[in-house]
Formats: sequence, C-alpha cells, structure tokens
Amino acid sequence: MKTLTITRPDDWHLHVRNGAILKTVLPHTARQFARAIIMPNLKPPVTTVSQALAYREEILNALPVGVTFTPLMTLYLTASTPISEIKKAADAEHVYAFKLYPAGATTNSDSGVADIEAIYPLLTALEEQDIPLLIHGEVPDQACDIFDRERVFIEASLSKIVNNFPNLRIVLEHVTTIEAVQFVNASGNNIAATITPQHLLYNRNAILAGGIRPHYYCLPILKRERHRLALLEAATSGNPKFFLGTDSAPHLTTLKETTCGCAGCYSAHAALELYATAFETANALDKLEGFASFFGADFYRLPRNTETVTLTRSTWTIPSTYGDPENIITPVNAGEELHWQLQ
Repeated sequence: MKTLTITRPDDWHLHVRNGAILKTVLPHTARQFARAIIMPNLKPPVTTVSQALAYREEILNALPVGVTFTPLMTLYLTASTPISEIKKAADAEHVYAFKLYPAGATTNSDSGVADIEAIYPLLTALEEQDIPLLIHGEVPDQACDIFDRERVFIEASLSKIVNNFPNLRIVLEHVTTIEAVQFVNASGNNIAATITPQHLLYNRNAILAGGIRPHYYCLPILKRERHRLALLEAATSGNPKFFLGTDSAPHLTTLKETTCGCAGCYSAHAALELYATAFETANALDKLEGFASFFGADFYRLPRNTETVTLTRSTWTIPSTYGDPENIITPVNAGEELHWQLQ
C-alpha cells in the first residue's frame, strides 16, 4: 500500500498544557485531528465550567491562522466538586466529560481523589446527567509494584464503580494490560478504552534496555511484550470499545532528562503516522479508520467527521526537538525514521 486515505480522525485523550508550550504543540495536533478531548490537569487544575471555557478560548487563540480544530473540554473531578457544577457541566455546550485522577497517580494529580468510594455521590450525579467519566486507572499506592498498578485498580476500584453505576459511561484511558482489555471486553457498551501509540509499539525494554531512555517513560508505564500484543489485538480487532487516544503529554526536555524526570510521551508530532506503523505490523491498516475516526465519535455521541486525511508510504526523519530555545520538547522517536507520513 502506497497511500492510505481515511476520514479525519479525532484524539480522545490529549494534553496541550498552556502558555508557550501550548503554542508549540497545538499545531501538531490540529494538522491531523479535527477534535480532541483536552485533559484538565493544569496547575491549578480546571475544575469549573468557567475555567474550562477560558482554557478553551486560550486554545482557540493559539491555533495557526486558517486551521480548523475543535477542543472538547473536560473538568477535573475532586472530592470537593459540587453537585451543582456537574449539573452546570451537563448544560455547558463545550464540556464533554469529567476526569478522575487517583491522587498522586500521575503528572499534576495532587488534587485528585484519595478515596474513590467517598465520591460515589458525585458519580451518581454523573450517571444521572449522562456525563462520561474518564479514568486514569492506576492505584497510587507506593507499596504496589508500578507494573501492577493498573491491574490492581481494576480489581479494587473500577469493578466496584461499574457494578454500582451500571449506566455510567466510562472511558478507561490509556489501557496497558491484558487485564484491562479483558475487563473492557467483558463489560457493557458503556465501558470503553483509549490506547496510545507508544503502548501499541513498545514494551518496557524501550525505557530500560541499553540505558534509561526517559522520553519513553509515561504513566501507566510500558509493560511486558505480552501486554503490548494484547493491546495491538484489541486496537486492530474492529471492536468499537477501543479507540484512539494519544495521551500526548509534552514536557520540556530539561524536565524529562533530569534526576526525577516527568512522566509523559510527546507523540502529537507524528501521532497518526505512529498508529499507522503499529497497525501495519498487524496487517490491519484497513482497521485504522474505525479506531481513529469512528468509534470515539460514536461513544461520545458526536457526528463523525466528513473531511479526509491521507498518509503516504514515505520515509522521513523525526526532528530531534521541537520548540524555541527556551521551550525545547523532545518527541518520542526523536531522530528516528518513520515510513508513513501525513500529506
């Protein structure tokens, strides 16, 4: 196959930060995706509708002239989120979900939820208002092995949430394990999952073999090869419960290449090309359009896009960095060749 044309895709899990970083990374997403679910874990977090709408305006103002892109906003769920804010979000035109971070589980999650059962009244309100709940599915317990934290979260918390709130629409974000795939497959149609390009392409050797490579470090962390293969099978299966969510998470290079580097892979620079590479390894390029362009829109009850994008079989080298001298970001696969390129 020399070219691949698909309906313009959407990114159902994206970090764009704010300020100078936002202006650097947003054009990479907007050139390929029509819409994206925007994560609310800024400092301070986006916890109210008014804050989300202000953040949306900042994003729109950072778009290059003539570029069309729609940010879909989310609110950061905390133990002190008022029920009234959930009702306000249900009526807000540009707010599409709430995000649940277990406190301390990942970047900027300090304001997250420490006791999930304590927020069951909030989950009741989300279920009643039919607002999706997006979950970073890891336990933050430092005594739990980092490679087991997703599995333990599913067993200890997610299964209870699903049982107690059978009509709540849930996206288990950036799934990384066989257990997560099995859980989503066994659940109702209101339970879905996003999968990142790095978890489809790499296992934990990418971080650790031959030296520590911090730009492959993300949370949930890359797992064993058998988990990667399970994710690839799920993504390429045509099952509409699994759809594209890059979790592209830019950090300054100085904050990645340090004694305690930040978690997050920056993939927006070549997201669709990376997904095409993964699907090609499974001889499943014919399944990419559903995964990238249809299933997420259907889950969020939004119309599918009508424009198209085209990838060509063309070798190119990913730049070593992006940004200006004061805001340098190193992308995943920096300096390496890809064999698909977005026209």
